[in-house]
Amino acid sequence: MLFLKLAGIALAFAQEARAAFGLTSTSSRFVVDTDAGLVFEVDRTNGDVKSLKYNNVEYQGTSKATAINSGLGTSTVSGETINGFVKITIKASSLPVTQYLIAKPKEATIYLATYITGEVDPGELRWLARLKTSELPDGVHGNVGNTIGCTAFEGKDTFKCSDGQTRCKMYTSDRFIEDVVHGVSGPKASVWMIMPGIAYETSAGGPFMRDINSQTTSSDQELYWYMNSGHVRTEPWRFGLMGPYAMAFTAAGAKPSENLDISFFSTLSIQGYVASSARGSVTGTATGVPSQFETVLHWHNTNAQYWTKAHANGTFISPLMKPGSYTMKVYKGEFLVTTDSVTVTAGQTLTKDIASKEAAPKVIWRIGEFDGRPQDLKNGDKIERMHPSDGRMGSWGGAFDVAKNVAKDMPMALWSKQSGAVTINFQLTADQVKQHVLRIGTTLSFKGGRPSVKIGSWTGADPGAPKLIDSRGVTRGAYRGYGEVYTWTVPASAFKTGANTLTLGVSGSGDATWLSANYILDALELQD
Repeated sequence: MLFLKLAGIALAFAQEARAAFGLTSTSSRFVVDTDAGLVFEVDRTNGDVKSLKYNNVEYQGTSKATAINSGLGTSTVSGETINGFVKITIKASSLPVTQYLIAKPKEATIYLATYITGEVDPGELRWLARLKTSELPDGVHGNVGNTIGCTAFEGKDTFKCSDGQTRCKMYTSDRFIEDVVHGVSGPKASVWMIMPGIAYETSAGGPFMRDINSQTTSSDQELYWYMNSGHVRTEPWRFGLMGPYAMAFTAAGAKPSENLDISFFSTLSIQGYVASSARGSVTGTATGVPSQFETVLHWHNTNAQYWTKAHANGTFISPLMKPGSYTMKVYKGEFLVTTDSVTVTAGQTLTKDIASKEAAPKVIWRIGEFDGRPQDLKNGDKIERMHPSDGRMGSWGGAFDVAKNVAKDMPMALWSKQSGAVTINFQLTADQVKQHVLRIGTTLSFKGGRPSVKIGSWTGADPGAPKLIDSRGVTRGAYRGYGEVYTWTVPASAFKTGANTLTLGVSGSGDATWLSANYILDALELQD
């Protein structure tokens, strides 16, 4: 009898866990069963997700709900079953936001879309899942965003740990062009954000923008998808539909496909959704970028943005795009080499070939590559995941000998009040003592930081502060802003036969040490 009773309880439990797909409700919540192990509950007054049970384990954190930003506040929340899908619509009362949550039968996934008609205070728009750290302890890129036991030392978001390592939620970011799936994991399950196809089309920042993906605290494992923010912001927000995107639950470590089918959204009356049939595309060949660099194509206007990487032979095809006129750009890596324009028409594929216009001057020496990134310079392989003061970083400042050193010996960043200038030593023959052009590329500036240069008795003119980005950059793992290229015509009188020295410093002031005026180097060269 006891065995039969226990068996009956187990059967009832299993049936409850795997109830039929559908939507039910209580006086306070909508309850959605995906019939794939995931059951989630949504507050009927504000749209907060209050429960996320997967295979009978609760993953929703206890301190705050899962929602847009920190919640939309009082909202009109409705739930319905439409064309075989469950659709929950959350229309905020005091914010220009409508949020959609969609369930598809037999998928442990919440499909999402966010429609906005204006900026959202405090200048951020993000889907934030607050999950249980006890169940999902592993953040994106391991522990780089794990602040447990560490002490904030720069703002409220950058932490130093007892072993000298640094942590920040910004260190979990990846370039949008590659950030299609990211997730957090535990021993029983993983939870993933999926941004397929056109998910980024109404976000801002372009293909190389990066933003927070996770943060691990003692209470919550925070999983993000940032649609817009002020983090090294380089263009205004776009308005309209963000997404579709999704949050998926899987067995531990089982990464879902990037190719998420979202075509069914066209049957669900989602505001701002543009079906594939109402879009067009661009195809062609991009030439002139050396084979050792990625060729990246980027289309954008005030309403939308798209990107793709060209194949090895230069051929490309764009994502399906909304009709309209677009600026079309080609990058060598992340370095802009040409700009053009195209007009996209619904239902048509436009053929548009495009070629790099980058000049190829002869040089006496070059340090690094003009590719829009500092990764080939000293500490460039670490800066995305740690603070410049981290104990794992190499030294900053110092001397560089063109004849003896390689790019990896050149510091990737300089500060006005930290680590000092860099001296670059080089040799010239008698025939080379003449007028030259000095060219320096930077990828990001803070507090107006820009290069100061001196060779012999000659001091280069101050080029003036670049366009301000009012956001910490290099200390929070960001390396890309507008990207400036500076040139100076250096007179023959600055040079001499034999040993010469370029002193490279920083114009600008800012705050103390790491928050003083600074810039990140791309490359520098002395042209012949």
